[in-house]
Amino acid sequence: MASHAEGSTKAIFYALGANGGIALAKFAASLYTGSGAMLAEAIHSLADCTNQIFLLIGLKEAKKSANQAHPMGYGRVVYFWAMMVALLLFFVGGAFSVMEGIKHLQHPEPLNSTWVAMVVLGISVVLEAFSLYGAMTEIRKISNGKSFVRWFRETRQSELMVVAGEDIAALAGLTFAFIAVLLTTITGNPLWDACGSILVGILLMIVAIVVIREVKAMVTGESAAPEVHAAIKHFIESQPEVERIINLISMQWGEQVMLAVQAEMRPQPSDTALVDAINRVEAGIQRQWPQVKWCFFEPDHICRNKQTDESELSSYP
Repeated sequence: MASHAEGSTKAIFYALGANGGIALAKFAASLYTGSGAMLAEAIHSLADCTNQIFLLIGLKEAKKSANQAHPMGYGRVVYFWAMMVALLLFFVGGAFSVMEGIKHLQHPEPLNSTWVAMVVLGISVVLEAFSLYGAMTEIRKISNGKSFVRWFRETRQSELMVVAGEDIAALAGLTFAFIAVLLTTITGNPLWDACGSILVGILLMIVAIVVIREVKAMVTGESAAPEVHAAIKHFIESQPEVERIINLISMQWGEQVMLAVQAEMRPQPSDTALVDAINRVEAGIQRQWPQVKWCFFEPDHICRNKQTDESELSSYP
């Protein structure tokens, strides 16, 4: 669990360092050349820097100790900050770029020294690729061989998901901006630059919507990652003290996991022996999955006159 948090922090610092340098270079180039696409990219990089700071704030707050008002701690606060990042990416990055492009469509202006813009964009591609490489390196450590798309859909690490999404959007946006400036240079028509700004904005908004959808699922409350949930279920079923699982609910809580287990236990000689058996199972779970911070175990049994909604029980994996 700790290594996951450290990997996310490392990826965020990679992105923050790259985007800080890129933002300064892009602002200087946009002022020098008058390129709307370059200005849109500069605003995008500045928004990314703010996003990384938000993610670092979220990771720090998530480490706060539990208290009476928050008995399960602050682990899920990272989802709030990830949502803030996605909204900032949509409005400050995407919407601003579209509006800037529309303004340049209505009032086109010739660009100056476009080679400066292309050099800055080329350097930015290298720095963004470095940032994305850092994020993908951390993702490969924890993805267990999954494809990136599958990992993105199933991960519960919102901060690492956001960094990867930002870096991919940034590289694609830089490509659009470079092509727009190049076409403007070749044709002498500044409308290409305006169209590039609009395309960059649309791309950022699409990426932001995808990220918002994934973070929304985390905020609502998702189970532990499917392979973790399945492994825990198999572990409980294999314990000699357990007859069968009636119901198992897992919930991701930031870096930690909460479990609620309803199981039919094998007969024990006494109530004390039953409690000891449950404690052994819980200890085994937390020993193998240290991220399981809370485990609520209810011994039960199924009988014919028990008012149980079988369809509801079967809906859980």
